[in-house]
Amino acid sequence: DEDALKHIQATIVHLQGDYERLSSVTGNLLDNHHQQQKDIEVLSQSLQCLEKEKADKEDMLLGFSLKADRAAVASKVSHVHFEANMEQLNKRILEVLSRVASQEQDWHQLQQQLTEQMDSKLDRLELGPFRQQLEEHWKGIVKQLSARPQEADNAAGIKKQLLSHFHCLSCDRPLNLTVPG
Repeated sequence: DEDALKHIQATIVHLQGDYERLSSVTGNLLDNHHQQQKDIEVLSQSLQCLEKEKADKEDMLLGFSLKADRAAVASKVSHVHFEANMEQLNKRILEVLSRVASQEQDWHQLQQQLTEQMDSKLDRLELGPFRQQLEEHWKGIVKQLSARPQEADNAAGIKKQLLSHFHCLSCDRPLNLTVPG
């Protein structure tokens, strides 16, 4: 019974450790999720800023008229290329959000399982009376054993004759007998 109690306590400690690790992982996931949300907002603001500050056709023509350097013009990003990259970025952000959502769902399922398992275990209030009952039972057994009279060594016979150490023939326990005569 003590082994079972120790096993239950060890299991509870193990489950508490798992719960703490899961809480830590969940905290990290939520922090990552919030950081990603902030990054998305920053990207959205940057996109709005870029749309406001994009070059007008007249400004470009004016720039060309001022003998723009071909290398400088080539280093600029085209609108089509920019839009394609923004679409890829949006897809990646949506993938990350779906992964976070699925991980959060998995975490909630695991948390529910842990809660159900913890509810099915004995709590401290239930273990107190059980322990007291075991202790009372143990005291009763000790009293019964101490109340029994000690039996004298009554062996069926001895292995060796005329020696100071004798052993029972049936169980081979040592006997403390006096040699007759």
